[in-house]
Amino acid sequence: MEFWDIYDKNKQLTGRTMKRNDWCLKDGEYHLTVLGVIARPDGTFLITKRVMTKAWAPGWWEVSGGGVQAGESSEEAVQREVREETGLDVRNAEGGYLFTYKRENPGEGDNYFVDVYRFVMDIDEKDVSFQEAEIDGYMFATKEQIEGFAAEGKFLHYDSIKQAFSLSFSSKETPNSEGECHS
Repeated sequence: MEFWDIYDKNKQLTGRTMKRNDWCLKDGEYHLTVLGVIARPDGTFLITKRVMTKAWAPGWWEVSGGGVQAGESSEEAVQREVREETGLDVRNAEGGYLFTYKRENPGEGDNYFVDVYRFVMDIDEKDVSFQEAEIDGYMFATKEQIEGFAAEGKFLHYDSIKQAFSLSFSSKETPNSEGECHS
């Protein structure tokens, strides 16, 4: 069984944990999730399509991410999630942490912080291996293609993370700085 740490409104650990997806958080309590945007030097981004069997947002496009496990750092979690979902190892990739946003759902027990990372990697199709139980395909998309999916209401978290696709970057990106479809 997977557990998540509980954080206070200032993103400080409370010393308590919750079972994964056990929406029991009180107002002012949060769990932590991560998103890992993978960019290529050509300006395209690796995005994945959720399987149609997902209960929430089936068939939507997204970037890799998930919950930070109890005792795990944000950076460890994003590395694990990207590796699990795409087969890519971002430990030595350029880039890193960009920003955090907070989502509050009063009365639902599901408040969370999201740490957003962007990694720049020179990858192609042969480098990607995804979990067929989770992902129904992937593509290296341009910013404009991602905006198009978002305009159709088919890209998860877009309004919260769109700046990760807009910030200029080079092959020498540092943390905190500013295609084709396959199935």
